[in-house]
Amino acid sequence: MSNKAGSVLWNLTQFSTLAPASRTLSIYSLRLCRPKIAHSKWNLRNLPFNDFGNRMWPSVRYLCQDAFIFKSRNGGFQSERLSVLTVFRVNRLLCSRRLSFDSKQSFVSVGTSHNGLKKVNFHHEVSSEDVVSQEMKPAPINYMKLSEEANSLSDVLDTFAKSPTFPSSKYFLAMWTIAKRMSDDQKRYEKQLMFKHPAFNQLCEQMMREMKIMRYDHLLFSLHAIVKLGVFQNTILVQTSLRVIQERINECDEKGLSVLSTLLEAMEPCKNVHALRTGLWLLVDQQVWKIKDVFILQTVMKYIGKDAPFALKRKLEMKALSELGRFSSLNSQCMFEVLSGMGHRSIALLNECSKRVIDTIHECPIKKLINILQSCKDLQYHNSELFKGIADYVTATFVIWKWKQIVFLLILFEKLGYRPADLMNLFMKKIVKEPELLTRKSVVPILHVYSSLNHINKQQNEEFLEVMASALTDDLHHVSSENLLNAVCSFCVMNYFPSALLDQLLQKDVIHELLTSGDKERNAHKLHFLNACLKLDHSSYGKAVDTALPLLPSSPSYPNAKVAEGLSRLLGDNKGSFSKDVQLPHNYHVDFEIRMDASKRAAVLCVPRSVYCLDSSHPRGYFAVKMRHLNIMGFHVVLVKNWEMEKLSAGDAVTLLKTKIYAAEVLPTTDGNLQSSY
Repeated sequence: MSNKAGSVLWNLTQFSTLAPASRTLSIYSLRLCRPKIAHSKWNLRNLPFNDFGNRMWPSVRYLCQDAFIFKSRNGGFQSERLSVLTVFRVNRLLCSRRLSFDSKQSFVSVGTSHNGLKKVNFHHEVSSEDVVSQEMKPAPINYMKLSEEANSLSDVLDTFAKSPTFPSSKYFLAMWTIAKRMSDDQKRYEKQLMFKHPAFNQLCEQMMREMKIMRYDHLLFSLHAIVKLGVFQNTILVQTSLRVIQERINECDEKGLSVLSTLLEAMEPCKNVHALRTGLWLLVDQQVWKIKDVFILQTVMKYIGKDAPFALKRKLEMKALSELGRFSSLNSQCMFEVLSGMGHRSIALLNECSKRVIDTIHECPIKKLINILQSCKDLQYHNSELFKGIADYVTATFVIWKWKQIVFLLILFEKLGYRPADLMNLFMKKIVKEPELLTRKSVVPILHVYSSLNHINKQQNEEFLEVMASALTDDLHHVSSENLLNAVCSFCVMNYFPSALLDQLLQKDVIHELLTSGDKERNAHKLHFLNACLKLDHSSYGKAVDTALPLLPSSPSYPNAKVAEGLSRLLGDNKGSFSKDVQLPHNYHVDFEIRMDASKRAAVLCVPRSVYCLDSSHPRGYFAVKMRHLNIMGFHVVLVKNWEMEKLSAGDAVTLLKTKIYAAEVLPTTDGNLQSSY
């Protein structure tokens, strides 16, 4: 087939949906648009979602809501609320090659309808050069070639100004392709030149004229590029593009679904975006079982929106589960981020993909591992086998990873409550060996990770703490008061009291700043904790906070009812044998206090899983300090795990309490031993 004949056939295909009619949409008080025209039955594409019956379903393309149209005036943009929108269709065939436009002709005109309501008419003015030319012209270059030949955004606009060709979308795509290769500063400068370029407005006008005849996927890609290039969303170009995409949404194929969902994710909320997103939900709901490409399915899922209907999310989940047999290792790795993006916690998908990630962990780059852990945190998905697999792999390949990557991984492990002991030991060794790697921004987070997870390596603990304290002291004048407080509290958890840092923190002006600015309530809690450590841990520092601290509200108490019943049966009806909900000095609280004799007391703590590291009996930092301080105050600490107690019968609960309270072994105190599992 000749190029000329192919061009004519392409035009016929593109214009098969353009009926020689005018469509009027009225906006009613419910802020919905309703069509006032019957569709031509000869054109199947006019039927919503290709409905071959005679009934008329509500089409997605009429979901536009109370839209705004923006017209250029004196270099700026002005909005006008529309009541009636009339779109005149073109019944002339345009050439797929070069188009010529009269810049003086208006592509948006505002008028008044017969009932006095405002209306906007979009007229596609067509000159004689729009008709298929008898003279052969060179075929237009594609956007990839254009982006390779041009060195800047202005070069692309210069090319357009010299010889504009159809479609205009390739110029926007070329500019965005070039912009992605630039640094942030260069990109910012180039965008400024782009907006000032005399051909930019002409390109936008040509884009407006071509929207109705442009291929649908080109329209989607070009709007995505336009938004990414920084064109304001409230401009006539962007808003009209949204309306045309919405009107032609039934042309959206499988690939178009992924592009459209990605486009909407990049845009700010507005009524046209919301209407188009609603249309996307309806379209995906109808076509989900027809999606064949797994990556396209995952893209649609990731960007479908966290506010998408739960039924739609569930249907996408079922589709993904049915495709598990076709998942590659990359598909399994991406599934975590996909589910996090759509805000849907599918345990079945997460469990299956976790197994596959563990089996192919050597194929997973560090960035993907970080994304997996971040997604697990967002979804509140805790899988100790997955976390162990990642930690073991990073430990085995420790030398190939960058310092910042390891730090970020450890921060994520702490947020997930998982303690990768081997990795943390190796990291401690590296810090002791290469203290110059520490930076001001990394010291406080690293201290928080080790204190929160209550991780101590006896062989390197003292050196590690000294190196960390020295790094912070050397940069002390650049450390904020809150960061200094956080760092000192982390040291206190690990039973270490650096004098230089404490001297700076305990100054009255610093304490005053902490109590009067920032997160005042949190700072007050930390200062009370610091004071308790200085008084109870018999530190060599020998001072305490000498500023009056605000009183803290008492913590709510929910003593376990089964434990209370078991203690009553075990200790008898003597009301003096134990007390419930006891408040102790230094803001400590115990669920039950048992007086064994005149000199011996037991503190019964009913604890949730969160006080331990994930799937272990290793206590986390602040809980370990509480046990340490209760021991110092003369209590024998008895821990009752709530989730285990709930599974026991009343008789078994009494037996368990008796064993724990009257055990012959005396539990060791936690001075200098924060890793006691109790």
